[in-house]
Amino acid sequence: MTTLIVGATGATGRLLVEQLLQRGENVKALVRTTNLLNDVVKDHDDFSEVQASILELTDAEIVEHVKDCRAVVSCLGHNLTFKGIYGHPRLLVTEATRRLCEAIQATHPEKPVKFVLMNTTGNINRDLGESVSFAQHCVLWLLRLLLPPHVDNEKAADYLRTKIGQNCEAIEWTAVRPDNLTNEDTVTEYELHPSPTRSAIFNAGKTSRINVGHFMAELVTDNEIWNKWKGQMPVIYNQENENMK
Repeated sequence: MTTLIVGATGATGRLLVEQLLQRGENVKALVRTTNLLNDVVKDHDDFSEVQASILELTDAEIVEHVKDCRAVVSCLGHNLTFKGIYGHPRLLVTEATRRLCEAIQATHPEKPVKFVLMNTTGNINRDLGESVSFAQHCVLWLLRLLLPPHVDNEKAADYLRTKIGQNCEAIEWTAVRPDNLTNEDTVTEYELHPSPTRSAIFNAGKTSRINVGHFMAELVTDNEIWNKWKGQMPVIYNQENENMK
């Protein structure tokens, strides 16, 4: 069985690819530009990449790509440029999530396919009624008004919560919410929580991208971990003052 990754050439996506290959998983990546991953990944027998933009593919083409995949992971995000933030498609992550989920359902899989969405701790899990301070609520309102990528992240997670829900026969999902992302070379100890334990705006923690990749790989490959977090939006923080794994 294969894991399909969109956003595989991004800063976190490429780390997830490496984590899955280290576990002996087959990985297929949909990429806009080929040859961006390192030679170890590109030449790996269990890795393949398809040059395509997820939003430009036909429905039938997406069905072919998700067919026989046991997991689909979205690490998509907007480039931090003026065009990437304010240009089109403004709902890149949401539309990709919707189209991938519809394609999975069209394949009528025998067992539910795992769908993992990389999201953000700035997004509230409305299933749990998470509350924030009035000041943070005001900042989030401004982010929704001024930064389209934030709205995109919210809508993508809301699609999974409300359209796929908890009882879909074809798809089980989780939305991973890291806090302030950092770059580290190795996996370290990290904490997982159902909801944020600190303010994403006024008291943000740190989450290394390699730890996010590690956790998402664990979700794909470890059914015990998956069963603990499916249908939820786990928050991941680096564990402070811990030795590296």
